[in-house]
Amino acid sequence: MIIFRKVFQLQDWIKARRNEGLHIGFVPTMGALHQGHISLTEGSKDECDITIVSIFVNPRQFNDPQDLIKYPRPIENDLHLLLKNEIDVLFLPEVEEIYPADQKLNLDFDPGLLGSVMEGKFRPGHFAGVAEVMYRLLTIIEPDRLYMGQKDFQQVAIVKKLIADQHLQARLIMCPTLREPNGLAMSSRNLRLSPQARIDAALIYATLTESQKSFENDIPIEEIKQRAMETLTRKDFKPEYFSIVDGTTLADIGNKKDSRFVVACCAVSVEGVRLIDNLIWTKNE
Repeated sequence: MIIFRKVFQLQDWIKARRNEGLHIGFVPTMGALHQGHISLTEGSKDECDITIVSIFVNPRQFNDPQDLIKYPRPIENDLHLLLKNEIDVLFLPEVEEIYPADQKLNLDFDPGLLGSVMEGKFRPGHFAGVAEVMYRLLTIIEPDRLYMGQKDFQQVAIVKKLIADQHLQARLIMCPTLREPNGLAMSSRNLRLSPQARIDAALIYATLTESQKSFENDIPIEEIKQRAMETLTRKDFKPEYFSIVDGTTLADIGNKKDSRFVVACCAVSVEGVRLIDNLIWTKNE
């Protein structure tokens, strides 16, 4: 595995690989890697000649400064995992490589409703930071394929729009969420949960699956959401939202007939650790 810290060195290497006719897959991460991230790299390795992983804790997408400070950075573990899984390239830049002081990033991008609901509502400024870093990474690397996880469904929707609006070449591949045996979505933030909270947090996925049964049994949407919020309100749990939306527009749906692509998304704070999850209920696009 080759490690690049400088943009120009990475781009020179990529140019040489392009001249050889090789296709490049890219997996952007913020480190604290787990099997969910590795599943993204496996998708890339299956479909591309070269797999590049980036580790960059993007300061611009943290609306809470404490969240940035607390974000886990186990770089030695990350390196071991990437080496074990035979990743070709790791891009490990400092902040000034991504956001040079002498260059202003003039990104003209408005995600619209995609960026103002759910995470956009509860984390103001978050998606502006996501769009900036993804635009930078995609213009630096110019991958053929970009691999992202379904767990960050709203982020995937916004990056898909970013690629289209900015006429970037990458094809975005959304990979299924990997879960712990109890159903908890794999996340770097899980490292901050106590052992008991990690067990209890299985309630999030259980609520999504039970709510899907209610949806299939024609229980009214508002009642499903209310029940879910009540279920997720317990000791050490603080739900922020439980939304049932159209998977393309992220607009709330009022009943089953409003959309052929229905996704339930939620955010819950467990022991002060903010966790998100989602489940695709129907997809007949």
